[in-house]
Amino acid sequence: MPRSQYKSAAILSYVNFILTNILGLIVTPLIIHKLGPSQYGLYTLIGAFVGYLSILDLGLNNAIIRFVSHYRAKDNRSEEENFLAICLIIYSIISLLIIAVGLFLYQNLDFLFDRTLSAEELSQARVMMIILIINFTITIPGGAFTGICTGYEKFVFPRLMTIIKYVVRTVLVISILYMGSNAIGLVLVDSILNFIFIAITAYYVFKILNVKIKLHAFNFSYIREIINYSFFVFFYAFIYQIQWRSGQFILGISSNTAIVGIYSVGVMLGIYYTTIGSIINGLMLPKAVQSVCNGTDLDQMTEQMIRIGRLTMFILLYFLGAFILMGQDFIVLWVGETYAKSWIVALLIMIAYTIPMAQGYAHSILEARKLLKFRTYSFFIFVVLGLLSGWLLSYKYDSTGMIIGLFGGMIVFQLIMNIYYSKIGFDIWSFFKRTILPYILPFILVLGLAYAVFLFFKTNNWFWFFIKSIIYSVIYLLVLSLILTKEERALVFKPSQYLK
Repeated sequence: MPRSQYKSAAILSYVNFILTNILGLIVTPLIIHKLGPSQYGLYTLIGAFVGYLSILDLGLNNAIIRFVSHYRAKDNRSEEENFLAICLIIYSIISLLIIAVGLFLYQNLDFLFDRTLSAEELSQARVMMIILIINFTITIPGGAFTGICTGYEKFVFPRLMTIIKYVVRTVLVISILYMGSNAIGLVLVDSILNFIFIAITAYYVFKILNVKIKLHAFNFSYIREIINYSFFVFFYAFIYQIQWRSGQFILGISSNTAIVGIYSVGVMLGIYYTTIGSIINGLMLPKAVQSVCNGTDLDQMTEQMIRIGRLTMFILLYFLGAFILMGQDFIVLWVGETYAKSWIVALLIMIAYTIPMAQGYAHSILEARKLLKFRTYSFFIFVVLGLLSGWLLSYKYDSTGMIIGLFGGMIVFQLIMNIYYSKIGFDIWSFFKRTILPYILPFILVLGLAYAVFLFFKTNNWFWFFIKSIIYSVIYLLVLSLILTKEERALVFKPSQYLK
């Protein structure tokens, strides 16, 4: 495959990330303003509630990528056709399962939410659920076409479709909101766009790539291989859905839709922060796989983790410090005073994930060495315990109680993981001594200096917010850059050098 396909795909991935985040920051306050706190909370609540159905993909899309690539490499067209036919049968069963589970949830809406939703909100929730059940019934199997494109190493087309879809969605959402649409309209727009773009991708797969789906023989060994390959992918997706969607669901039971909206805004900002860390690690972590393949010992791997971790911490702490000092002002300016409490939700997510993202290299080593079982099961246990704690606290402290429970679970999980990293041979004490500890006092100094300067700013508007942002950035760079080596200063501005 030509290198231009990889290069273009990489560029489109970054364009997609930047575009979706910028458009998300622009459109979200408009949605909140036009819908109002209750309608926005209902929109996020039902989206989170029905979103559990997305885990029924069972990791099959990843299996399609892996096996299609395998059969193409062997130039075995008949095996590929047979494999895809069996996948189609599995997807048909999944679609029936989605309908069954979706109807069960639909039938129990009143039981779950009659105390917190009004009669009108329950009526709208039923309509939204039917639309979303139909949506998932089609879009989960439809994801197979994107998987086939990836398996054929045609990365550009699906990424380009994602960008176009997001731009079109933004235009349509803004249009229908100004026409007076409610939450049902937003769900309907998303569903219709999903159907259209699945149809376009299917046309590309069948007509342009000339893919054929044909059952030559039903082989149960395919099922076994698919399950063995996709189990941990599915389980990770399952935990992810629990972690980020259950809070809205629990608050929908214990509080009201307005509180759900506040929590959802905080989670959205927290996820933006974790995405920054993912991009940094995505640029550098492929070296982990190379290290394992080349037989690099754990002492050298620890050095690599420290090197990447120091750079990651420098970048993450910049955003964390900015959010500590100006996050609440930003939220009030962005979506209004009603959502000011979203600040603590987002802040605790950011704090909980800062060190794990700095240790992303260690996670990549675990994956390369096929040691994910302990991490996956531990993550599941402490997410569940965190949710149970958050549920109890939410009755008294609403969204703040919910995130405190999850935060506690994440902190304990990270302590256990660091013990595990140490047990398998990483020098975790050196990591903390050389990566985390050097930043603590300078970071506190930056926060103190910036806060002292900000005391002279009494007005909160966008102009003075940007002035404060500039002042904070200057103070941060002047103070924190003092602890960086010459090489690290270069990497801050040109991280691509690390890949050379």
